[in-house]
Amino acid sequence: MQIKDRERVEGGRERLTVVPESVDDLWHLQYVLEPGDRVAGDTTRRIQRNDDQMRDTGGEREHMWVAIAVEDVEFHKFANRLRVGGEIVACSREDQLGFHHTLNVEEREELSIEKRFKPDQEARLEEAEEATENPDVAIATVEEGKAHLHTVAQYGTEERAAITGPTGKGDFARERSELFAELATVLERQDADAVILAGPGFTKQDAYKYIEQNAPDVAEKITMVDAAAVGDRGVHEVLKRGAVADVQQETRIEREAEYIDELTERIAQGAKAAYGPEEVKRAAEYGAIERLLIVDDRLRQERGPDGEWAIDVDDVVRTAEQKGGEVTVFSSEFPPGEQLANLGGIAALLRYRLD
Repeated sequence: MQIKDRERVEGGRERLTVVPESVDDLWHLQYVLEPGDRVAGDTTRRIQRNDDQMRDTGGEREHMWVAIAVEDVEFHKFANRLRVGGEIVACSREDQLGFHHTLNVEEREELSIEKRFKPDQEARLEEAEEATENPDVAIATVEEGKAHLHTVAQYGTEERAAITGPTGKGDFARERSELFAELATVLERQDADAVILAGPGFTKQDAYKYIEQNAPDVAEKITMVDAAAVGDRGVHEVLKRGAVADVQQETRIEREAEYIDELTERIAQGAKAAYGPEEVKRAAEYGAIERLLIVDDRLRQERGPDGEWAIDVDDVVRTAEQKGGEVTVFSSEFPPGEQLANLGGIAALLRYRLD
């Protein structure tokens, strides 16, 4: 979650401008927003026209800015977006005041929130913001004599380090190793989930070999990509090729796979694990959940007949968090999420075994 602005307004309320950067951020916002809040953002709205200049065509959608008094908040059932509905209290078109409108909030869309924030809501926003500050992917570009390190965020890249030094073979081998050593040190400090190592020629392979020997933990995170340049131009080339998106997806799948492996191992041993709606709900009520695992489409699924859950999944998530549990949302599109779906769509790694 990116928090772009924060200010005090009348009545002891605060106005926050936020940008959700993932489905997890939208999920967090579901528990931050509540009836009576004021939420504003850009949207489209169907406008009826019936005058002398234009016959009524059934309405045309127009872009506008609206602020609404929140009445209801929910995940859209079949899409990764948050629906926030309420009465329009401010608008770039005054003739729309008083009408009901629903803001469809999606990833990377700026949203203004005005309310009295409760302590648990503040903590939730801080948690989401801290997750954003730790970059998932770092891009290291290297060629003879120089190396650059950039971090990747939803809204662009930022250069974190520029390293220069003499390089070459023979008499210059020591200085060349010093360049690689400094790059390895910078990468260790960055603590990214994944590293893309790019650049022209064979220098990146030599850099990788040095890092593999001297910083093996960093080397495990590296994916090598060819690029014709280094620095900003090299990063642009890496982004254009889609390498970052591929690595982020792979990293997420690996993390989810680790949790699934741990879960299935515990289940096989009859150890500290729970799966299925009813069993996980009971574990949450006992405060036994260390990490709750849930498939994303279950967060958007309404209760009802036809085989859908009888439990309120939002209550289970909230109870698990309130009693100190962590929550990991799995993508239903990837194999670990499919495995979890086969176990009922929800499971938990427990602090202790339930009888």
